Parts: sequence; C-alpha cells; structure tokens
Amino acid sequence: MTEFFQTTLGYGFGWFLATLILILMIALPLMLAVAMIIYADRKIWAAMALRRGPNVVGPFGLLQSFADGLKVFLQETIIPSAANRGLFLVAPIITFTVALLAWAVIPFGEGMVLADINVGLLYILAISSVGVYGVIIAGWASNSKYPFYSALRAAAQMVSYEVSIGFVLISVVLWAGTFNLSGIVLAQKGQIFGLINGFGFNPLLFPMAVVFLISAMAETARAPFDLTEAESELVAGYQTEYSSMSFALFWLGEYANVLLMCALNAILFWGGWLPPIDWAPLYVIPGIFWFFAKILLFFFIFSWVKATVPRYRYDQLMRLGWKIFLPLSLFWVFLVSGWLMLTRYGV
Repeated sequence: MTEFFQTTLGYGFGWFLATLILILMIALPLMLAVAMIIYADRKIWAAMALRRGPNVVGPFGLLQSFADGLKVFLQETIIPSAANRGLFLVAPIITFTVALLAWAVIPFGEGMVLADINVGLLYILAISSVGVYGVIIAGWASNSKYPFYSALRAAAQMVSYEVSIGFVLISVVLWAGTFNLSGIVLAQKGQIFGLINGFGFNPLLFPMAVVFLISAMAETARAPFDLTEAESELVAGYQTEYSSMSFALFWLGEYANVLLMCALNAILFWGGWLPPIDWAPLYVIPGIFWFFAKILLFFFIFSWVKATVPRYRYDQLMRLGWKIFLPLSLFWVFLVSGWLMLTRYGV
C-alpha cells in the first residue's frame, strides 16, 4: 500500500498518507476492541459470580460500553482547585498515547505490522517504561494524598516487575536470536520434534512463560496485583480526582495495556500468528485469526484470575517480584545461555 501511494502521490506525501491510514487501521479497531473487551470482562466476572452482567443496553448488553463512553463524554471535567492544572490534564493523555504507541511494532500476521523494526522488543520495553510517568504525574498533580500514595505504589510495582520481565525477555531473545518480534514468532515454528509451534511448549522456556504471564498482570496492575486501586486504603487510586473524559482515557489506556500484554504473551511464547500445531491444513486459516484467538484466551485468563484470586498485600507483591521472580529469571538466563552454548553453538 505504501508503494502505491508513493508512486501515485509522490514519495513524501504518499508515504505520510499511507502511514496515517495504517495507524488508523490499528488505532480505531483497537479502540473498538477495548470497548468490547470491557464488556467481555464484566460478563466473565458476572458468570463466575452467578450474575447476569450487562444485559440491558443493546442486544445482550453489547452496547453497554458505548453507553458508558457517551455518559463520561457528556460529563463535566472537574479540575481540583489545588491541582497543577497543566500536569493534571497532560497525565491521562500520556497514559493513553503510550498505550497506543506500543502497538506500532506488534505483528498481527506475517508482514502485517506497522513498523517491523529490528529492535521491536526493546521498543516495547521502552514504551512500557514511559507509561509510568502518566501515573506518577496524575498522582502528584492531583495534590491529594491518596492519589499520590497510589502513584508511588504504581511506580514501585511497575519498576519491580519490569526488571524480572527484562530477564525473561533475555531468555526468549537468546533462544530466538533476534529482537525483532516477527523473527521471534518465526523462530517458534516446530519446537517439539518439529510438530508444535511456541516457546511455551519448550520445557526449558515454559517456566519463563508462567513468570511472564504473572508479571504482565502485575505490570498492568490487574488483580490480584491491583494495589494501586485498593479501595480499602486508597479510595480509587491515582485517578481518584479525575472525571469525564480524562478518567475515560485512563480506563482506555489500562485496557489497551492489558490487551498489549495478552498479545505479547501470544507473540513471545505461544507462536503469535502461527497455529498451535505445525500441520499444513491449519495454515489455511489466516494467521491473524490465530493471533486474535490467543489474545482472547489470555484475556480470559486475566479476567478469570481477577474474578477468583484475592488481592495480595503490598509486602507480598514486592517479595514475589524481588525475591522470587528476579532471582528465578536471572538464573534462567544463565541456564538457557548455558544450554545453547552446549547444544547450538558447540562451545
């Protein structure tokens, strides 16, 4: 498509228009997916609690998320008189924008990626690290102690689990031999006796898949790690003072990040757009359907955990990150690199 626009409209403007169209092709369906995934989240919780969930607005309640969006759009934006006005308004924009930027390097299928850069995994790490700034700014700019406490918790929590996630990713990169996300997916083809696609089926990498899944829940502050929104001591977290669309931006950013972590679980450990079994008839199904199916599976796991597992105490959260996951993931880097040196590189 980019080549068509460049030849038709000229190199500069053609490239700009093609890139803009591709960005909208990712951003707009993502926003629709976030709206529907909030609905799915509420229906899953309801089913596990033997309730109905949203069932009034639209058929089966399918339009409930859009009704909620219209409601917050029509509400008044209230800015506390003691808040830092500029930073207060910028914080949700940072959170929402960063959540969208990360999707630029996510491959939805073979060749279906906006920016197929060689260091896509490093880009994801960098973008996810920037996301914490929106939370910290929101907590500080509100000039209220409860959002500030929540922002400090969020910063400590995200930094703690990003360290262990970093070492998990090193194990994946060592095995795949590349930082490119498409390359990592293709490296997962035919793992066990050339039959199964996915690093998660590899006995040496399966523990890291589990660590990454749990760390992803902590990184996105999902239950049982939602200490940033602990109602018993923090009211509602760093977004307590927000209302209207500024609150909605935090909400959209949070769910976009959850979907991103579900996508990364699928890409890094479970074959991305590849079918689970390396069997020719399964490749007839377009890769994007396999990818979406895996995202939905992981989102169901996220919702399942939120509906069933009680919230951790903060000391338990920190102990899990620093005393269990960090040593384990660091040890696994040595284990995986040692195994590859012995078997692949013959050293």
